[in-house]
Amino acid sequence: MSPAASAPVFSHLPRPLTLPPTPMLSTLLLRHRLTAAAAASSPTRSPLRVLAAAAGMSSSASASSSSPHGGRKPNRLAAEHSPYLLQHAHNPVDWYPWGDEAFEKARAKDVPIFLSIGYSTCHWCHVMEVESFENEEVAKLLNDWFVSIKVDREERPDVDKVYMAYVSALHGGGGWPLSVFLSPNLKPLMGGTYFPPDDKYGRPGFKTVLRKVKEAWETKRDALERTGNLVIEQLTDALSAKASLQDLPNDLADVCVDQCVEKLASSYDPKFGGFGSAPKFPRPVEDYIMLYRFRKLMEAGKESEAKNIKKMVTHTLDCMARGGVHDHVGGGFHRYSVDECWHVPHFEKMLYDQGQIVNVYLDTFLITGDEYYSTVARDILDHLRRDMIGKEGEIFSAEDADSAEYEDAPRKKEGAFYVWTSKEIEDALGENAELFKNHYYVKSSGNCDLSPMSDPHNEFNGKNVLIERKPASLMASKSGNSLDEYSQILGACRQKLFDIRSKRPRPHLDDKVIVSWNGLAISAFARASQILKLGQSGSRFNFPVVGCNPVEYLEVAEKAANFIKVKLYDASSKRLHHSYRNGPSKAPGFLDDYAFLINGLLDLYEFGGKIEWLLWAIQLQVTQDELFLDKQGGGYFNTPGEDPSVLLRVKEDYDGAEPSGNSVAAINLIRLSSILDAAKSTGYKRNVEHLLAVFETRLRQLSIALPLMCCAADMLSVPSRKQVVLVGEKGSAEFQDMVAATFSSYDPNRTVIQIDLRNTEEMEFWDSNNANIVQMARSSPLGKQAVAHVCQDFKCSPPVTSPEALLELLNKTLAAASSAARIGFLPAATHPLSLLNKKLAAASSAA
Repeated sequence: MSPAASAPVFSHLPRPLTLPPTPMLSTLLLRHRLTAAAAASSPTRSPLRVLAAAAGMSSSASASSSSPHGGRKPNRLAAEHSPYLLQHAHNPVDWYPWGDEAFEKARAKDVPIFLSIGYSTCHWCHVMEVESFENEEVAKLLNDWFVSIKVDREERPDVDKVYMAYVSALHGGGGWPLSVFLSPNLKPLMGGTYFPPDDKYGRPGFKTVLRKVKEAWETKRDALERTGNLVIEQLTDALSAKASLQDLPNDLADVCVDQCVEKLASSYDPKFGGFGSAPKFPRPVEDYIMLYRFRKLMEAGKESEAKNIKKMVTHTLDCMARGGVHDHVGGGFHRYSVDECWHVPHFEKMLYDQGQIVNVYLDTFLITGDEYYSTVARDILDHLRRDMIGKEGEIFSAEDADSAEYEDAPRKKEGAFYVWTSKEIEDALGENAELFKNHYYVKSSGNCDLSPMSDPHNEFNGKNVLIERKPASLMASKSGNSLDEYSQILGACRQKLFDIRSKRPRPHLDDKVIVSWNGLAISAFARASQILKLGQSGSRFNFPVVGCNPVEYLEVAEKAANFIKVKLYDASSKRLHHSYRNGPSKAPGFLDDYAFLINGLLDLYEFGGKIEWLLWAIQLQVTQDELFLDKQGGGYFNTPGEDPSVLLRVKEDYDGAEPSGNSVAAINLIRLSSILDAAKSTGYKRNVEHLLAVFETRLRQLSIALPLMCCAADMLSVPSRKQVVLVGEKGSAEFQDMVAATFSSYDPNRTVIQIDLRNTEEMEFWDSNNANIVQMARSSPLGKQAVAHVCQDFKCSPPVTSPEALLELLNKTLAAASSAARIGFLPAATHPLSLLNKKLAAASSAA
């Protein structure tokens, strides 16, 4: 099937999605500068502007290829490890990987470089490959006139950020595939995202673009190169802001948090949940700041405002979990929905989404006591364990959106693995088919009709993306079953469909291991290991939830962390590699790798208690400061600055689908400052203050772009972070009950320290790093297997020796500030703390 013939398969999707504003940069200002510079370089119409017009065009596109290589010999990419590069190893394009060989070839031939950046599960990258890079005519143009370089943006985010910043500044947004033309000295000449192969709608296609770039290079080279040099100068200036002073105004924390929450609330969709309109992306940092603000309002006794914020978050999470963006059969969440009702998704699954979404559902469970949210968290974690974890505990990166409808199909289709016909469900489920179809809105004509944006070109005609339009409790009542019986029937049906789906051609699995994304997942698994202990005893779970003992999640987190330490960490240099596939990548660890992993390790220590993870987190922080910290200007660069081919060192602040490394680093430093003694704590806090000073203007003027950094600013303003020091025999049931009690409420401004006096390594660490903690631990009442100390506002309460007493102590602040129930924000009988109390009482009476 030709690309043209298969185009409608994908036209329900938007064009390559635009990105949010470029970090640390006024996009409009920079675009004005670049446009002015381009115009000044030539009295006639600038070739830069002529060619840029093609980058914004929308298009229909063909399906991705699953066809054989046609006997073509492999190109240089066959020697690479990246799944994305290997996907292009049999293209007729004479691809080079990013490196000196390609740069020297461009200089020797004196031709421009065509740089194509994408990733292995990128739908539109597949489209452009089929349409252009598999096309012999296009390949000949590229091979004759350019040196072509292919980059995996997940393997080399440092390269991607340079040219994405350029394209975003030029067009106001970007996306993948990223297509950029460079001079032999790597300066950008022109760029865009996806280009169709041929001219359409009065706009140039990729072949036309190639001809115009060649012509411009031959006739207006000086102007192009001057513009490229100016672009890098302007980007360098815009993306490396400095702060000479590190004193922060007293009002910054309140202003930026309040402003961010107000902006989000103004964009809230009361019908379908979420913040903003279609396409709808899960952006967990939005929910994080909303819950953070909820806690502050409750502490201030402003219950009405707090409940309004809580309602926005819970409604959003409900709609996401019931929508098609959630994989009801296999668990986990897809990348985004193309419509406003979270129904028809872009079907790829990314690890960075899963880890962050789990933590939001866990926090919401702590606040509401509603096990629905804890079950969704389990759903995601069990999906990762089932489909995304390697034999040594490594957690893989992503699953593709595209797959073949049947074995040996000539083309792959978006969502083929996930969608169902009504007949398929009837044949699989028999007598329960009608109940299942009613619950998940399955129709013989297909169900992608809830929004004009869901399926405008009828690609999913006759197909169904499962969605729950009404709560299970209501549907159970209509069916005449109890909720428990109804849920069991649905679970058994999902299991049957999962088994059938498992025999379909699977989407491509990107089994690359990325340190930063593993850090996010490690955090989720570690936190779940304690928080999920608060569920009601005897709870029944249904597929795709396994219903395991939450302690198993801690084992997953520890194995993933250990894989990174063994395979991706050089103990002699104390440095990380960025990724792993058949060996460590050539790319060094970047800021996100250090910051996200440190965050995961701190959670692993606080929730699991092993001192080794805290020791490694502290050492990684030292290395992070050595490699990335701008000691004069403040804040962290995204790269070590050691690779001359990477033209920019960016200080990122945008908290998007992934939080920024600077935001996570700021919170890490605040957490570390509450663990170590005053001498070390002062240095950590000074770095946070300087970092926030760098981004102060953005925090004030565009706080909605930096929700996690807003939280960091507020955390820094808290006079004394709450410390809970647990002392005793860590393996004892009494100690573990104390740990569970500690984590039974939502409190983002809490640090937990676990100490076993019998552990020589631990005591040596605390002797060297916090004498006050040592004194507190050694003064604990003798003969007790678990003792808890709670310190806040520069004073410590008398030690307590029972979980009940600890619960009372932890919630004293809220009880004094709010008329809500003493043990949280809900009626006492429905809150996780109450459930924990019941468990403790039952265990006591049984004893």
